[in-house]
Formats: sequence, structure tokens, C-alpha cells
Amino acid sequence: MFTGLVQQVGTLVSASSGRLLIRPAHRIENPVTGESIAVNGCCLTLERVNAAGELEFHTLAETLSRSNLGRLVPGSPVNLERALALGDRLGGHLVQGHVDAIAEVVDQKRNSSGDVELVVRIPDGFAVELVEKGSITIDGVSLTVAALTEQTFSVCLIPQTLADTALASKTAGTFVNLEGDIIGKYVRRFLEVANDSGNCKDTSSGITYEKLREAGFL
Repeated sequence: MFTGLVQQVGTLVSASSGRLLIRPAHRIENPVTGESIAVNGCCLTLERVNAAGELEFHTLAETLSRSNLGRLVPGSPVNLERALALGDRLGGHLVQGHVDAIAEVVDQKRNSSGDVELVVRIPDGFAVELVEKGSITIDGVSLTVAALTEQTFSVCLIPQTLADTALASKTAGTFVNLEGDIIGKYVRRFLEVANDSGNCKDTSSGITYEKLREAGFL
């Protein structure tokens, strides 16, 4: 489990035969073989750290096909985050490191207020994961949905995010990994099952699938 607060940016050294070699900007302190590290929001298992401090991961074909890791070339920047320890501050939101979709960046622009806005095309079937002012993970970064249309959503990037993550390099035509909010997924699934069984139409609390949809939660 992660928080979506990127700890540092690494550089892809090589990618071949399902193995990624990544050079972190700063040596990871006391790395543990077998620990989980999010790379662009993908939860990967650390297999080896070489003498230069570079991190080696094995990636399944499924991981490469369902994330932007399979599109990266040597020299590409990647966001890195070690797994959350119990008792740590949860500064972002709960992130599993399980990428739901790859999405195309439509634009990165500075709007009239001076904020930097990242506009992303909504992949097929992903709209249900998005709620205006809700949480979304983009390349492992915990962000808030600022605006939502039928075809796109946007987030605002503060200077700290631009400086400390690889999102500054995401311009029109590039691709990012998306992960929806895990709490929202469980709520939606519960309501889908309840609705299919007819148990969601008359609840003691008065909360129904239709009321949640009207309120913007679905």
C-alpha cells in the first residue's frame, strides 16, 4: 500500500527481457530485497540493488501491457515511492499500486490563474472511477480531480509537484498510468451487488444507489 506521495524521481537505465533497471536520484536507504516499490504507480518487487545503487525489478508481460512501463525508453524519468509503513502519515490517499488504465495526456497548460493544469483523456470504461474533487492517482502521484467533462478530466499541479515528480515531462501525446480510489471501488461494487439483488432500493438508512448518483458520488 502507498500514499501517492512520490519520494524521488528515478531514471530508467535499461528495459529488456522483462527486467527494469532504474537509477534513483538518491540512494535508497537500507533497501530490502523483496520489498514493494511503486514505479510510476505500479507496485513492483525489488529483486536486486547493484553496487551503483541501481534498482532491478522483474516485470510481467501483463504489467508492461497494462501500464506505461512498456512504453518507456532508457533515460525516461519515473516516480518512485516505497511502501507505506504502519504509523506513517497518510498525506495523500490510499493507493494500491494496481494500475487501472493507461491514458493520453491532452494538454499541460498554465491557466489564467497561473496554475499548471494537466488535462487527461478519459479511457474507455474509466469514467466511473472519477468524481470531481475526488482522489486520482496519476503515475503514482496522489492528485485531486479539478474538473471533469464527458471526455477529459484535469488536475492542477502545484510547483512542489512539478519539481518533485516526473509529471512536468507529461505533455500532450504522452501517456500516464491511472488508478482509481480504492474506497470508491468498494462502495461502487457493494452498491452494484445490492442493486442487482434488489437490496439497495429500501434501506433503513435511506441511502440508495440513485441518491448517491444524484449527489455525484457515482
